[in-house]
Amino acid sequence: MTTTLENQATTALNTVLSDMTVYDHEQVVFCQDKATGLKAIIAVHNTVCGPALGGTRMWNYTSEADAVTDVLRLSRGMTYKNALAGLNLGGGKAVIIGDSKTQKNEALFRRFGKFVNSLSGKYITAEDVGISPKDMTWVNMETNHVVGLPGKSGDPSPVTAFGVYTGMKACVKQQFGTDSLSGKKIAVQGVGHVGEYLVKHLTEEGAKVYISDINEEALKRVASTYKAEVVGLNEIYDLDIDVYAPCALGATLNDDTLSRLKCSIVAGAANNQLKQEDKHGKLVMDKGIIYAPDFMINAGGVINCYAEVASLTPGWALAKAEEIYTTTTNILKRSKESNIPTYAIANKLAEERIEALGKSECQCN
Repeated sequence: MTTTLENQATTALNTVLSDMTVYDHEQVVFCQDKATGLKAIIAVHNTVCGPALGGTRMWNYTSEADAVTDVLRLSRGMTYKNALAGLNLGGGKAVIIGDSKTQKNEALFRRFGKFVNSLSGKYITAEDVGISPKDMTWVNMETNHVVGLPGKSGDPSPVTAFGVYTGMKACVKQQFGTDSLSGKKIAVQGVGHVGEYLVKHLTEEGAKVYISDINEEALKRVASTYKAEVVGLNEIYDLDIDVYAPCALGATLNDDTLSRLKCSIVAGAANNQLKQEDKHGKLVMDKGIIYAPDFMINAGGVINCYAEVASLTPGWALAKAEEIYTTTTNILKRSKESNIPTYAIANKLAEERIEALGKSECQCN
């Protein structure tokens, strides 16, 4: 007789397989280790352009279903990000379910490293939200398929922030005729590693910067260091500003916020900013807001990681990240001329590269 547990397992499996089909994933690995308390998911979305590279995120998800949804969306985004940036990488992502402030330890990350190693290089990991370069050194004890290590390419956050900064300038040029940020009012949501580096670039150019974050200590430090103005977590959506820069978690462009935002540009580092890509991507355009697709503008971090994979220099990574300005300019121009949302233009360009390489791969085989 089929048990209740077996029924639940079958339902969960069917749901995951259905979601994998929707997002067109190649592989999803569920990782569990009772001794260390590890609960993790590795999602490999696409490896046509190369091994799937994407960071590991540690987050205290409300439910395991939320973790699955997040890793599927994030890994798909990495495929598009890497393809659009012209890197020889596919897309993947991993999430560790847990509190990054209280549950980190060497044993947990080494066990996770063994799961990464079991994929034999199909997935290359790096740091993401809740993960530090030190954590990656523990992962590296069990696998060589890890980048962003101290002494090598290191923390990718500075290059990510630089790419966002250059992409934002391209958006400002499109909207205001000049790419100068001096005097522009910019709200940065999230002042973690990337957000803080972005604030530094913006204030150095003379922008008026507002910041919000759930981390009160980080808020005080960044506000004091860069003379930024702290605003409430909810208040940020009602500010009269030029640029909204989401640099925390995703889905902040939704029915509620888009009815409140008073900016003319959205350009930030967060992944999956559009809660519903087709619906909210079009709504942003209809409101006359320039939207810099997240996987286009935040590619600096993975560019930095690719430099380590391909044994390229930090100078190469910065020069490559600076190309985000040109990519952004071209996509904004095509969007305006065709009246097609920017996210759709960026998606199409990424898909065209994947398709072209896929055909080449078939011919070689």
